Amino acid sequence: MTPGEQARVAAERCGVTVREVGTIAEFLLVHRLFTEIWRPDPSNPPVTVELMRALSHAGNYVAAAFQGDRVVGASAAFLAAPAGEVLHSHVTGAVRRGVGYALKLHQRAWAVARGLTRITWTYDPLVRRNAYFNLAKLGALPEEYLPEFYGPMADALNAGDESDRVLAVWRLGLPHVAEACSGRPYRPEVPDGAVAGLAARDGRPVRGGTDGPAVLVALPEDVEALRRDDPGTAKAWRHAVRDVLGGLMASGARVTGYEDGGYVVVPARDR
Repeated sequence: MTPGEQARVAAERCGVTVREVGTIAEFLLVHRLFTEIWRPDPSNPPVTVELMRALSHAGNYVAAAFQGDRVVGASAAFLAAPAGEVLHSHVTGAVRRGVGYALKLHQRAWAVARGLTRITWTYDPLVRRNAYFNLAKLGALPEEYLPEFYGPMADALNAGDESDRVLAVWRLGLPHVAEACSGRPYRPEVPDGAVAGLAARDGRPVRGGTDGPAVLVALPEDVEALRRDDPGTAKAWRHAVRDVLGGLMASGARVTGYEDGGYVVVPARDR
């Protein structure tokens, strides 16, 4: 199937219509959705109505998923360097299962139709469901670790934590990406002899070795619950993942995918 057909099928499966939006009334609906999801400080929304208006008018990507008249998902993205090659997805959120996937496939079809070859976005590397979604469901891969990327964040999901992010790069023409967009999640090869660079023991991070053909970097089951209920353990996970995953990536290691609750990383010497 073409990217457009894959996007249409994904939208039909979850009962929504995904399309670009361009009116103030529509941008207000998107703004309300993002406020519902992130519950930000009023002075620091994920994106303003005015910015969405400017992005859309300048030929960037602002789209929403509609269930009847209700917006149940939305995404805003802008063209990035190198010119003519990259779309950077700034914010995507949804309140119904399957809608985020439909939005990303619509975004991919939009980018491919304009001759773009990749889409990038940042996400919190500690959030396990997002890692699975980005790497397995979509076939994107982290290519850069970004400590404290946004500085302190004043919203209900991120407040009280350090805003480390990884840059996910979605290389739109790769075969495994096309497979993932057909509904077959991508699973990386895990070579024999892979070592646990970071594991979980009684809910806490335990560091191991990195001397192997691949390094497995575990994630907490629910870091958002830890931020609320056990901030000390959440902080321990933040620093452990920063040191192990961030350290490996800084040394040239490559994340090859998501498997069994964590990242599979191939050290630079084995590439």
